[in-house]
Amino acid sequence: MDVFSLTARACRDLLGSGEVSSTELVELYLDQVERVDDRVGSFLLVDRDGALAQAAAVDATPRDERLPWEGVPIALKDLLCVEGMETTCASRILKGYRPPYDATVVAKLRAAGLIFLGKLNMDEFAMGSSTENSSVQLTRNPWDLERVPGGSSGGSAACVAAAQAPWSLGSDTGGSIRQPASLCGVVGMKPTYGVVSRYGLIAFASSLDQIGPLTRDVRDAAALLDLIAGNDLMDSTSVGLPAPLVMPTRTDLTGLRFGVIREFLGEACEPGVREVFDGAVAAIHAAGGMCEELQLPSVEKGLAAYYIIAPAEASSNLARFDGVRFGHRSEGAVDLIDMYNRTRSEGFGEEVKRRIMIGTYVLSSGYYDAYYTQAQKTRTLIADDFRRAFGRVDYLISPTSPTVAFGIGERTQDPLAMYLSDLCTIPANLAGLPAISIPAGLSHGLPVGLQIIGPHFSEQGLLEAAYAVEQRLGLSALPSIAEAGR
Repeated sequence: MDVFSLTARACRDLLGSGEVSSTELVELYLDQVERVDDRVGSFLLVDRDGALAQAAAVDATPRDERLPWEGVPIALKDLLCVEGMETTCASRILKGYRPPYDATVVAKLRAAGLIFLGKLNMDEFAMGSSTENSSVQLTRNPWDLERVPGGSSGGSAACVAAAQAPWSLGSDTGGSIRQPASLCGVVGMKPTYGVVSRYGLIAFASSLDQIGPLTRDVRDAAALLDLIAGNDLMDSTSVGLPAPLVMPTRTDLTGLRFGVIREFLGEACEPGVREVFDGAVAAIHAAGGMCEELQLPSVEKGLAAYYIIAPAEASSNLARFDGVRFGHRSEGAVDLIDMYNRTRSEGFGEEVKRRIMIGTYVLSSGYYDAYYTQAQKTRTLIADDFRRAFGRVDYLISPTSPTVAFGIGERTQDPLAMYLSDLCTIPANLAGLPAISIPAGLSHGLPVGLQIIGPHFSEQGLLEAAYAVEQRLGLSALPSIAEAGR
């Protein structure tokens, strides 16, 4: 059985027909993890015994009594709490932490009978665009092992691209699902803010974070989002979707209007990426869609606003990690303040420290109005620009990332260059809009993603449009890790 040809739906159908047992399916993916993860580095923790025990329980249940997705494997980004399973956010400060509860999305997947293969690498506390900020290990792009997979959900994207799991969950604060999906040639979706509960997600920036799927195709993204979406009493910001999602079936784009965001096609956009994007626009026209170029002037300020708002929220959220209640505690401290200082100095990495310091600075009494208040006003302007745009078009499109996957170490010494990786994705987070990245083609043998952004709570229509475009563009090439194993 070719693991690279399996979608999550194919796994479900094989289990339903009895062609494979859940144990056989789980072993297939665990074998793939064992075969390639020493090169890719997607997993921080592989729960072989737990996954096989779950699979055995599924196999002991008569097929006609099973739930539709029961027995299908999944892997989780290491900031989602799983009861009893080490959850570290790829940070030294949480080493050894085992949550006493499941995140709401984990509880939903557990209730649906999905099997957890393990926890996936990420930028520490989701702060980064390359997964080079993990305190544990480096994750490599399955298309070129000398390049990054993107971030912060780099482990989640690389895992799916390398066929180590049929799908995975990530989180998106400023593009952390969509950007690695683009760089790894998979589908990644950020839902409308509030569609998925954040309870049990270890927070980076609470007004921006959103959990979403990374999958091999759009239909799997629709299925996984339907499993995790919904209002949750444990998260006062969650609202769910107006109606359950149905599998997208649209094959043409007749009558749909797409706006090309001009500001994302400037100098930062590589010529090869622009060429693939122009091909996607041509494919949309060929499928009956109408495209027009639009200006959203305020999105150019999105990067600056984000890197004030997100660090500000992070400085507050990460204050809880002090060595007193859980995780790492420094030894040899002379008093409580010394213990705080030592623990946080030892436990947090350089990028996390940088953002905590920036956030604390912009929230300080002398600079709050000059920075944080202005950033929030800019956020409102960005939301207003999107609102006006959706008065003219149904969806907005752009490259997901202005570049293909860059080399390992290429941007680690230049934080500003690294931050530009999220140029095209950040505005959707600031406005709380749903957005999806789908593979659009290759530039110099590396994947390029097409980003489609929709109005609030337009997930069903967004998935339908993405599915129709996917049928036209269908990236059939395999990552180098697949070819090397054949």
